[in-house]
Amino acid sequence: MEKYREIEKSIIKKYRKDIWSKFVKAVKDYELINENDKVAVCMSGGKDSFLLAKCLEELQRHGIFKFDLEFIIMNPGYNDEILNKIKENLKLLNIKAHIFQTPVFKISETSANPCYLCAKMRRGYLYDYAKKLGCNKIALGHHMNDVVETILLNLIYNGAYSSMMPKLKSDNFENIELIRPLYLVKEASIVAWKNYNKLEFIDCACSITKKKSGKRLEMKKLIQDLEKYNPDVVKSIFTSSKNVNLNTIIGYKKNNHHHSFLDDYPQN
Repeated sequence: MEKYREIEKSIIKKYRKDIWSKFVKAVKDYELINENDKVAVCMSGGKDSFLLAKCLEELQRHGIFKFDLEFIIMNPGYNDEILNKIKENLKLLNIKAHIFQTPVFKISETSANPCYLCAKMRRGYLYDYAKKLGCNKIALGHHMNDVVETILLNLIYNGAYSSMMPKLKSDNFENIELIRPLYLVKEASIVAWKNYNKLEFIDCACSITKKKSGKRLEMKKLIQDLEKYNPDVVKSIFTSSKNVNLNTIIGYKKNNHHHSFLDDYPQN
C-alpha cells in the first residue's frame, strides 16, 4: 500500500474517534459544507492544514453529497528550504495544490503591528485567489485549541468574552464563507496522528514570531499549566462558549449594540 493510502486509512481507522468523527460532527452540526459547494482548502504547510486537506478529500469521496475542492497555498515569502518541504509533503500525501506568491512577509515586517497586518493580508490574498478559482468557501485548519486560545487572549488582553466561530461570512468578498472543519478536534490528536505516520511539517516560518514569544504561545503555556489542575480544561473552556448564561452577565454586545442587564431588570 502506498504511503499516502496508509495515512488516509489512519484517519478513518486508528483516529476515527479523535479526528474523523469529530471532523464529520463539526461539518454536520455547523452546516459547513453543502451540496455543490466549491471549497478552497487553504494550506499553510503545517500539520493542521495538511490533515484538513486529507479529511476533506475523504469526505468528498465518501460523503452523501457532491462538492468540489481546490487546494491552495499562499507563499508569503518562504525561503527555498521551507517551500521545498511543503512541496515534498504535497507529493508524499498525493495532493495537487495551487501555489501562489505574495509579498506578505516583506510588507508586514515593516509594520508596528506585524502579526495583525500579516494575518489581514494573508486572509485577503486567500479570499481573492479562492474567488478567482470560483470557490464559494475557504476552509482553514483551526482546531479546538486555537478556539480556546482565542477565548483566553480576548479575556486576558481585551477584557472581552469573544470566541473563534466555526464559520463566518466575509464582509469584503461577496458570497464567500470561511469554514473551520477541524473545530472540534484537539491539537493533541493532530500531533498524535502526525507522529504515528512519521510525518514532518513546517512550523510557523515567520521570522518575527521566531524572535518573540508571542501572546498565542503564552496562551499555550497557560493551558499546559491549567491542565495540571484539570486535564479537561480545554474542553471546559471550549464548552463555555456555548453555555453562556445571559442571566448572570452584566452586559453583552450584539451587532455593535451594547446591552445591559439593567435593560430587563425588574423595576419596583
